[in-house]
Amino acid sequence: MSGVKEECGVFGIYDLDGGNIAPSIYYGLTSLQHRGQESCGMAVSRTDGERGNVQFHKDLGLVSEVLRKDVVHNMNGDIGIGHVRYSTTGESVAENAQPLVLSYIKGSLALAHNGNLVNTEALKWELIQTGAIFHTTTDSEVIAFHIARERVHSATVEEAVHKTVEKIRGGYALVIMSPRKLIGARDPYGLKPLCLGKRDNAYVLASESCALTSVGAEFIRDIEPGEIVTITRNGLKSSKLTEKKKHAHCVFEYIYFARLDSTMDGVKIYDARIRGGKSLAKSYPVEADLVTGVPESGLPAAKGYSEESGIPFGFAFYKNSYIGRTFIKPTQQERESSVHLKLSVLESVVKGKRIILVDDSIVRGTTIANLIHMLKEAGAKEVHVRISSPPFLHPCYFGTDVPSNDQLIAAQHSTEEIRKMIGADSLGYMQIDYLEGMAGGLPLCKACFDGNYPMEIPAEIKQD
Repeated sequence: MSGVKEECGVFGIYDLDGGNIAPSIYYGLTSLQHRGQESCGMAVSRTDGERGNVQFHKDLGLVSEVLRKDVVHNMNGDIGIGHVRYSTTGESVAENAQPLVLSYIKGSLALAHNGNLVNTEALKWELIQTGAIFHTTTDSEVIAFHIARERVHSATVEEAVHKTVEKIRGGYALVIMSPRKLIGARDPYGLKPLCLGKRDNAYVLASESCALTSVGAEFIRDIEPGEIVTITRNGLKSSKLTEKKKHAHCVFEYIYFARLDSTMDGVKIYDARIRGGKSLAKSYPVEADLVTGVPESGLPAAKGYSEESGIPFGFAFYKNSYIGRTFIKPTQQERESSVHLKLSVLESVVKGKRIILVDDSIVRGTTIANLIHMLKEAGAKEVHVRISSPPFLHPCYFGTDVPSNDQLIAAQHSTEEIRKMIGADSLGYMQIDYLEGMAGGLPLCKACFDGNYPMEIPAEIKQD
């Protein structure tokens, strides 16, 4: 309910025994649906078939809407990749759906990408000067074109990928399919997640471990920051980028993005969110009768707050899971009214009680204000808001859809002003010093909170 949008999800699989992997891509993408609901697609190929013969299908919509039973039934391959998208660069149009599939002098190349680059314009201009014509508005196409161009002068596709990722700057997790190879690459900071699994004689790459579980694959390990893995008939090999960077894992994977049953870079997501709630209880205690969370994003942190404070945890809202996606509503008023359709208050639970309401973030403040109003209408005596992230003060340039500063309520108002605006009796945000402890001690990118970006942001894209 935060207003911060999901990133994208990538998935790739290569069955060395030749089994059809199309159904597995469908299930893998379904388990990554939380990372993007605007568009999706898959591309598959037969490694023993005609060179460069790729089947693919992609469009706007959810996995179940785009990759219908008849579509998946007609796709057959032993190697393939898939993607679910929330647009962080480029418009939400069918042309920007992924995977991107290219035919070029060396055969075919399919690519799926999670993340954002910060040097897209320079890379794009370099290609335009040599005659490149772009069909999308995404930086993913820029990456694919550079790989294709480097491949002409490289002995192998993985060498072309290596040369390309040495040039790109930003956050990225890539899965790439060539006629006989599946390649995964992760940015040198570890901003974007990518992991490796195995099912019998099939290797799987995915944004999250929950996608491995959904296809019956065993988690092997996370792809390391700056690592490129190549899967062929001879098995798996790994290479590293020459320039090592200080790791900076995206903090919002642990606060909100990743699914509760995932493990990411050695940290169990559920445990991280429980720890976040406990930190909130230590920082901002208050006398109350019930701790509750905003479904679904605030519930684990609310449970942690309850455990630390000793105040009972309960459900104050009923969530209607059958209401359509609110982001497609064309006006803010319609989006706000859809909150009432999605959530209703359990009056008997909250009436006459002092409520602690936990959520993962406040972006513009409209959703949380609506929920507070609903709780008080249902008879809650007090509503104390606790947020399991610090205030958003800066935009993200790496693939998390944190808006520009003029849309961030905390960039324009003090905590006390926000408290009054949303109608809360008190308001407490996660303290920034607790974030790395919440994420199991991992080095984090917290730039959306403190403005300390792990790399230089070009002046032409930097927002005030």
